[in-house]
This record gives sequence, structure tokens and C-alpha cells, in this order.
Amino acid sequence: MQKLDELIDLLKVLIRSPCVVGAEHSFFRVLQRELEERGARVTWYEGLLVAQGARPGTAMFSAHIDRHGLICTGPNEFQYAAFVAGNRSDLLGNSVSEKLMRKIVDRFQAVPVMAYEPWSGTYFGSGVIKRTYVCEYRNNLIFEVDGLEHLVAGTPVAFSDHLRISDGILSAQLDNVLTAAHLVHLFALGFKGTAFFTAQEEAGSSWRFLLEWFRRFNGGTDKLVVVDTSPYPDRQTADRQQVVLRRRDVNAEFHPGTTAMLENLCKSHGISYGYKDAYIEEQNRQAVAQGIEPQSLGSTEMGRIVAASNGFVQGTTLQIPTTGYHTMEESSTLVANQAFSQLLTLIAESYGAL
Repeated sequence: MQKLDELIDLLKVLIRSPCVVGAEHSFFRVLQRELEERGARVTWYEGLLVAQGARPGTAMFSAHIDRHGLICTGPNEFQYAAFVAGNRSDLLGNSVSEKLMRKIVDRFQAVPVMAYEPWSGTYFGSGVIKRTYVCEYRNNLIFEVDGLEHLVAGTPVAFSDHLRISDGILSAQLDNVLTAAHLVHLFALGFKGTAFFTAQEEAGSSWRFLLEWFRRFNGGTDKLVVVDTSPYPDRQTADRQQVVLRRRDVNAEFHPGTTAMLENLCKSHGISYGYKDAYIEEQNRQAVAQGIEPQSLGSTEMGRIVAASNGFVQGTTLQIPTTGYHTMEESSTLVANQAFSQLLTLIAESYGAL
């Protein structure tokens, strides 16, 4: 991978910059600086930052930039930001399932956090999560934090984090700052196409901002490539492939031609790949045989925008295999990142964007 040290340095900066879902504005400011330093022309829209080179109509990539965190909702009371941003509460009859709340209730015990002003990114203080529980009256997940008693409602609180590298493995809250860093770095390698950076993906809203951009200019596409991380249960399973492709998700089928192009590039350049939908289907066959409830194919930004636009916007996904999904210990190998970066440049070259 070209300029590996530069990518790592960039990733360190972006990981340290808070970007809680629903409070991404200050991170967009950081992205704008990094992109413009690499020659991109940057335009802001609601929930969307668009970076373009000299040939914007060639290759198109999209990455969401929001990460999980908390929002202050009362005196020393904090809630999971994705639930708040998505209006997930019993008040509207679309509350988060008890199964999901129980799954994450113990995930962030004793995790250090930092509060910030959502527009400027100004630091408002730090603390540590001391207690997480499900409120029986509101059927909602509540966090209590030591050190941030002074905050007012509406203040975002990010999980404090930094990049760790050990034995060829990158670890941090990688989803989805990792692939966003790759797209910024792509401009340093001479990328002349278009890169989209979307907000509120963790709340299920990012596709709306992206689709509005395409409709604004009345121009659809079948070559959009949405990049993200893709979770696996353990390192051995994740390492079976360097990059992750998909033919579909629970919402829609992806563009067959674009997906095939990525597969052919992998084959011709020795990049190992796996199809996540095929992996899930195989896991489900085994689960059904054992009488276990099968899992969903998963929901992606690509699938949502394909379904909502009736195919006006089409393309496929490209993902980096990780373990420890949605934790401070999410990990990805340097080998996978090298392959991912190589494939990004190959796609860009195929579309005349490099």
C-alpha cells in the first residue's frame, strides 16, 4: 500500500476527533481540512460532505462517518446516541428491543468518555461510565457517568479512544472511521472522482442524505461503492478474506455488474475475498438444522438507498473484515487494509479516476 505511514497518521487524528451519531458537524470540519490539504474540492450539505476531484463523474465512493456514543438527556443522565437520533422510544411505539438493550448494557462499563460542543468540537470535559441500566418506566437504556455532572441536555459524549497497533493488527472504535480515512487518503494518492461522507448511518438515516444529493442533480448511477467495516465473530473467521463483498442485504440486491467488477479485480490481483451474504446464509442453514433462530442478512447504506430509490442509485459494497464490532477493541489487520487500499485504487483506475 502506498504511503502506509500517512494513512496510519491520518487514522490516529480522525479516531481522536469525536463524531457521535447525530452530532457529526465538528467532525465534518476536521474532514474538510484533511481533504482540502489533499487537493479535494469540498461541499457541505445537510448530513453529507462531498469531496470531489477533477473528474467527479467517474468513480464514486461513500463512507459513513458517525460512531456510537452517548447524548446527555438530563442531569447526569445519558442515553445511547443512536437510539435518540433514531427516535427509538416507547413514546412512538418503535422502541429498541429488550434483546438489543441487554446485548449492549454491559458493553461499556468503566469506559472513559469525553464531552464536546457539537458544532465546533470544543472539549467540555471527561468522565468514566459508572453504571448502565434499563429504566423500567421508560424501557430505555440509561447511562450514568462520573465527571460529567455539569453537562446540559443535548451535549454529545464520545467514547475516548486512540489507535493501537500490535502484531499487525489495528484496534480502536473503527466503525466507520477506518474506511473514511481510506477515502481521504485516496485523494493523497491522486484520486479525481467523488467521495461522499454521510452522517447518522448508525441511526439508519444516512441513505436519505445521500439519495437527496443524487436527486438534487437528477443524476442516478449504477457504480456507487459504499465502504464500511464488516463484523466477524473471531480473528480466524475474519482472516479467511482480505476484503468483504456482498451481492445483497436484507433490503435489496446490489448491481450485479459492479459487484462482478470488484470480484474480477480481486481475482486478477490476488486479493482474497468473501461474500458476506453467502457467509450469513451458510450460518443460517447450520442454525436452522440445530433449531436455532437464523440471523438477518443485515442492513447496509447501499441496500437502503437501492430500495428507497427503486434502483435510481445502484452499486455495491466493499468492506474490511473486523472483530469486536461496535466496541473500543474492534480490530482489523494491516494486511486487510493493504488489500482494501489496493482495491480502492484499482476501482478508481477502472473508472478513470486515477
